[in-house]
Amino acid sequence: QLPLVESGGGLEQPGGSLRLSCAADGFTLDYYVIGWFRQAPGKEREAVSCISSSGTMTEYADSVKGRFTISRDNRENTVNLEMKSLKPEDTGLYYCAAYSPKVQAICHTYANMYDHWGQGTQVTVSS
Repeated sequence: QLPLVESGGGLEQPGGSLRLSCAADGFTLDYYVIGWFRQAPGKEREAVSCISSSGTMTEYADSVKGRFTISRDNRENTVNLEMKSLKPEDTGLYYCAAYSPKVQAICHTYANMYDHWGQGTQVTVSS
């Protein structure tokens, strides 16, 4: 089991920024597609973004395009989600997840493809 750990959540005002990180001690994230998902109270979990194991492909939900950026930091062995221009509707529990891809250059945001999940980090956007 890949021990994914998310960090960086918190309370932020609308229009503000947060940076989430996903790490796995003792494991190299380079071999995995990493996805970010979120779940707001009373709502279904939704995909936010993913990045291929090669780092060459990224995908974003329409609701976050132009505001969120996913990236790999190979030196730190993390996958980060930079979130800008935050909105109250971005509030939720954010999870990182991983799966081993057959093709390094592709990522998918279908949750059922992901084998490993973190415990989540809370993001609250409120004035």
